[in-house]
Amino acid sequence: MEFIDIGANLTNRSLMKDLDAVITRAANAGVRQIVVTGTSIDESSKAIELCYQYPDQLVCTVGIHPHHASDWISDTQTSLQNLSKNACVRAIGETGLDFNRNYSPRDDQIDCFRRQLDLAISLNKPVFTHQRDAHDTFVGILREYRERLSKVVVHCFTDSKAALLDYLELDCHIGITGWICDERRGLELQQLVGLIPDNRLMVETDAPYLLPRDLPVKPASRINEPTYLPHIINVVALHQGKDVDQLAAECLKTSQLFFDI
Repeated sequence: MEFIDIGANLTNRSLMKDLDAVITRAANAGVRQIVVTGTSIDESSKAIELCYQYPDQLVCTVGIHPHHASDWISDTQTSLQNLSKNACVRAIGETGLDFNRNYSPRDDQIDCFRRQLDLAISLNKPVFTHQRDAHDTFVGILREYRERLSKVVVHCFTDSKAALLDYLELDCHIGITGWICDERRGLELQQLVGLIPDNRLMVETDAPYLLPRDLPVKPASRINEPTYLPHIINVVALHQGKDVDQLAAECLKTSQLFFDI
């Protein structure tokens, strides 16, 4: 089986310090490609640099995470547009709304989200989105833009059935992480994952975060890596009642089409 991890924060220092080994372990586990997540101008630039270092294994996104929305300045749009000219950039994001922590004011988050949706439209690129405790506002904005956007993935979906149905109605893709492996917080997601059509489901680790809690052997570091993506696929297949080889092939095809890999 081969896999694509659609969301890994490889520029995080906990992974950067041993990145060769991280990528080698991923490849040995069948993870053929990894989409490196851009979360700021600096991190997006670093993601592109990594893609040039590992051109066969990595592609990336460029964007401003809602946590950093208040960092948006007059030339941010131009910077993102210039970064997007690199062939390894396959989507705009991580962008969206996070009303759980509100590291940036909500109005700034909304403005930053809208600006990046406008950019994605102008570049005809997919959008890699983040939503936490902001569904009503988030989906309302998506409804305004959806017809003009090429493709949208709701990354690291952990929300309710109603939210999932809203996203599917808008023809969004859904990214599933190791949250589904959590016997405390992932129970609702385990029940919902079967509702996601095979051409809308993609998988991701969100490394170094969200280490699957049910790994038979957990790393002493407690750091999540793309090498654990096959484990997540196994858990998703279990809760979808689907053969794991079939699910892996479907996710691979869907991810290739979404990111043009």
